[in-house]
Amino acid sequence: MTASPNEDEAAAIAAALERFLAETAVAVAAEAASIPPWQRAALLEGVGAKGGLGNLEGVERWRS
Repeated sequence: MTASPNEDEAAAIAAALERFLAETAVAVAAEAASIPPWQRAALLEGVGAKGGLGNLEGVERWRS
């Protein structure tokens, strides 16, 4: 294959590659914007608004 593509062929190849990449790209997960960062951290740590801090075993030894 010694012949180079002309400008139209090169543009068509580039467009086909871009379309392929767009169609096969991994969908970006929607960020949980509805949950504030402090609430997300509380959920991950198991802290509830009414339930207190959950399991407090061993906390007495850290109080001074």
